[in-house]
Amino acid sequence: MALDDGKGVWKSGRGKGRKTPKGRQVSDSALAELRALLGDRPRRRDLLIEHLHLIQDARGHLPADLLRALAEEMGLSQAEVFEVATFYAHFDVVKEGETPPPALTIRVCSSLSCAMAGAEALREALARGTDPAQVRVLHAPCMGRCDLAPTAQLGRRHIDRATPEAVLAAVEAGLTEPELPRWQDLAAYRAEGGYETLLALRAGARTPEQVQGALLEAGLRGMGGAGFPSGRKWSFVRAEPGPRYMAVNADEGEPGTFKDRALLESTPHTVLEGMLIAAWAIEAERCFFYLRDEYPAALEILRREIAALEEAGLIAPGHVELRRGAGAYICGEESAMLESIEGKRGLPRHRPPYVAQRGLWGRPTLVHNVETLHWTTRICREGPQVLNGVERNGRRGLRAFSVSGRVKRPGVHLLPAGSTIRDVIEAAGGMQDGHVFKAYQPGGPSAGILPASIDDAPLDFDALDAHGTFIGSAAIVVLSDKDRIRDAALNMLRFFEEESCGQCTPCRVGCEKAVKLMEAPRWDAPLLEELCQTMADASICGLGQAAPNPIRLALRHFADELDAEG
Repeated sequence: MALDDGKGVWKSGRGKGRKTPKGRQVSDSALAELRALLGDRPRRRDLLIEHLHLIQDARGHLPADLLRALAEEMGLSQAEVFEVATFYAHFDVVKEGETPPPALTIRVCSSLSCAMAGAEALREALARGTDPAQVRVLHAPCMGRCDLAPTAQLGRRHIDRATPEAVLAAVEAGLTEPELPRWQDLAAYRAEGGYETLLALRAGARTPEQVQGALLEAGLRGMGGAGFPSGRKWSFVRAEPGPRYMAVNADEGEPGTFKDRALLESTPHTVLEGMLIAAWAIEAERCFFYLRDEYPAALEILRREIAALEEAGLIAPGHVELRRGAGAYICGEESAMLESIEGKRGLPRHRPPYVAQRGLWGRPTLVHNVETLHWTTRICREGPQVLNGVERNGRRGLRAFSVSGRVKRPGVHLLPAGSTIRDVIEAAGGMQDGHVFKAYQPGGPSAGILPASIDDAPLDFDALDAHGTFIGSAAIVVLSDKDRIRDAALNMLRFFEEESCGQCTPCRVGCEKAVKLMEAPRWDAPLLEELCQTMADASICGLGQAAPNPIRLALRHFADELDAEG
């Protein structure tokens, strides 16, 4: 077709022709603003989420014109940028003609421990006490501060054991940046012998196979919840041709879990050294540290300490990349996390192939949890006996239990892996005054609820199978006679409904339908069980497969109190 016959896409004259291509156009002013924000940062596809954070932090939301400019600058379609921006809860996309959110956002945690501590009354009081044109008050999923419930997040700052007065005082004072705790920095860590193990391994003191053998002898298993023997992962990844990558899963999103935050905010280098040991063992070209966005203090600590490692010459510049999540529980699933690191929506992948075979950018990738890497360092430094030298109830090892709920001393408690719920409650100071032990969540909402009568089972991998549940990430929430099981189970399913990534119908629709059925005055047990079976059988990943557990265990153990008037 001739270019001047007046029938092509372009037409400069009068009539129905266009002077621009179809679709939303990029303005020069938006492009200039975006380029000023990005500076000399690379425009790589995998940095899309990092660049979205830059815009969100600077403007308080994501204006459509800057998203169009970002697509232009990164060589992406606008659809790619918009679909990623709208997937994550911490990004506020504002389209043309829409009113941006207020300059300040207060998020009130609504997960089980905070709900038990009065989170809903706190949220309502804050909504009444603020101007909605200046401040928006939202409920939010678990912030990993269950031991300090209820928690509110003011901008990037957490207000623990929050009261309306304390939060409003922080608003008045403009306290929106994270308050950093005291932590062991690189100098203090090295003064205690830190990184001597890593340097010795790099110098040839032991082979990767020998270190792997020590992990297996110690009995170290994945502490993120899966419980797979950690050392075996190394050989799987090493068996694949390079290049290989290392990824740290610090997206600790299971409600009730906060042990990883405690490690990162106190002794981050035990985790970082474990990461570098694992990376040495598999000859990883780069390491990616994926941290949930709910941990702003840990983010700043890691930024400083990774920079200190580079300055000390312990790692090459850029060898460790710190990546910031954006509010998506599903990214705790390892393949969804890898998708997010690549700058995409956090949708779990179908398996096989497994990430050890084809992970980041289709290359072999070793994924470890924060606590797993902490123990990797300690086993390499102190020997396998640091774990296998402890035994209780026929179980070997130690577990860091995140304990919250109706106990006197909530927090992280390091106990033998064979400990029972009675041991955990005792370590946490016993039940609060006036409360009688009634039930407990053994491993986050994914594990459901067990009654107090099951108090002799070791809280360890595989030990709870007979009871239809598992220990998972060892997130213990203790309930009392003052708590309604119906409300607790509904709280858990509402969390899954909100956090489902939407990729598969059984989970996306199943969670929604489960919540509606559980809100009814009387639970339809046969219909709920049919729904649970479908979700467990047909969901792609562990979210949909485990979401039925709170329903099933509530029906099994607490059927007499599930009516609205029960």
